[in-house]
Amino acid sequence: QVQLVESGGGLVQAGGSLRLSCAASGRTVSSYTMAWFRRAPGKERAFVAGINWRGGTYYADSVKGRFTISRVNAKNTVYLEMNSLKPEDTAVYYCSADDRGYISSKAEGDFASWGQGTQVTVSS
Repeated sequence: QVQLVESGGGLVQAGGSLRLSCAASGRTVSSYTMAWFRRAPGKERAFVAGINWRGGTYYADSVKGRFTISRVNAKNTVYLEMNSLKPEDTAVYYCSADDRGYISSKAEGDFASWGQGTQVTVSS
């Protein structure tokens, strides 16, 4: 099983930017679909962005045009660039990995491996 460690969270003002990183170890994830989810206070964990092994990307409507997911296979790392942040983006952000080869996984149950999460707080 792959281990995932997120970093890069923090406190930022509305309109600001952050870049989250997800470092994978234990296995090479170049053939995996990777995704970011988030859990806002009082809400269930929700899909944010995904990138498949082909390099194709897909996003939740709430972040489309503001967030960008990318991967560097040589570093076994996935990133989430977050711009124009809003207070409603405040959440714990989780990295996840799907080793089945599907290209558009979005449900929590599609992902077998999860990181511990990193807190993102956006102040108004």
